[in-house]
Amino acid sequence: MSPRANDIDRLAKYPEDMFALLRELGLFALPLPENYGGSASTVSACLAVEELGRVCYNTAYLLAVQWTPFSVIDASATQAQKDEWLPDLASGKCRASISVTEAQSGSDVRGIQTTAKPVPGGYLISGAKVWCTGAAVSDYIFVAAKTAVDYDYQNQEKPGEIHFYKIDSSSKGLTIGRAEDKMGARGISSHPLYLDQVFVPEEHRLGAHADGFKRVMQAFNLARPIHAARGVGLAQGAIDHSIEFIQQRRAFGQTVDSFQGIRWIIADMSMQTEAARSLVYRVAQMMDDHQSQTELARMAATAKCFATDVAMKVSTDAVQLFGSSGISADFPINRYMRDAKVLQIIEGTNQIQRNIVSDALLGRVARQPSKKNII
Repeated sequence: MSPRANDIDRLAKYPEDMFALLRELGLFALPLPENYGGSASTVSACLAVEELGRVCYNTAYLLAVQWTPFSVIDASATQAQKDEWLPDLASGKCRASISVTEAQSGSDVRGIQTTAKPVPGGYLISGAKVWCTGAAVSDYIFVAAKTAVDYDYQNQEKPGEIHFYKIDSSSKGLTIGRAEDKMGARGISSHPLYLDQVFVPEEHRLGAHADGFKRVMQAFNLARPIHAARGVGLAQGAIDHSIEFIQQRRAFGQTVDSFQGIRWIIADMSMQTEAARSLVYRVAQMMDDHQSQTELARMAATAKCFATDVAMKVSTDAVQLFGSSGISADFPINRYMRDAKVLQIIEGTNQIQRNIVSDALLGRVARQPSKKNII
């Protein structure tokens, strides 16, 4: 898979063959309950992502992209919605993605401006999104939108409430923009979305009327151990490549792996990765044990932040060990560093993860009033 991993990164083309392989192996179902063909095991899902990520970030990413909608459905969907959507996602028959981020708000989910206007039978969704990964190949997208404040249709909706809405990729009014030219994670493209009064039927809105934002946050919590495991896989893969390289390279009449300074760097890389691995699987087990969402939120943020920071540190050290070869496209190690940087940003930046952890320990800081409200 290693030569294929290099090709996927270099060509920035969706790895349809790798998707077919994962589908054939039945890996998409791993974290789902047994009645949907899965193992109901986040630990198993993390293990699969880690092992694939050691060799090919983008192949592991195929699992993560398919599983993030699982988290949305698990957090918000009715039983009828689960029964309708999960089997085809678990088998790989259908593909889905989620879209929350907007250009003006980034990690500020409450600040999104995409609106859902209640109309008879459903909603009209309007707005713009950025960085929707997998949009080009998805059968449908779970789009986060805020209930419009200026509507006349009488129902139970609360203005400003955020929910996910399932939007078919072929829906009238939905335009998927050009793919971003990304530094890393190049095999699965990310796109802006433009929504112009896209109609969504009532049954395709997820979550109860009053707890939409809570459910959106819960979906992120459920997905974060998977992204943390991707960080562990990247770090371990960088170590694997580094050991092979320094054992073969010679300088000053001996192999590079005999220099004490080099050995210390490898030791640090290994210790950091083992610490991240232990943390990730502890959190994954917490999920499998159905621990409280309050504690899980803090620990999921901790795992995502720590493991992806470790991936960045370890992969950067690996590039250093490669010397000039580390910055050459002829060697795969710079791919690990580029992909690691992506992990520090996606699914909530690591600064946001630190906010979640500190808020859990110290309480939230009161928001300052905006200038327009100050007399």
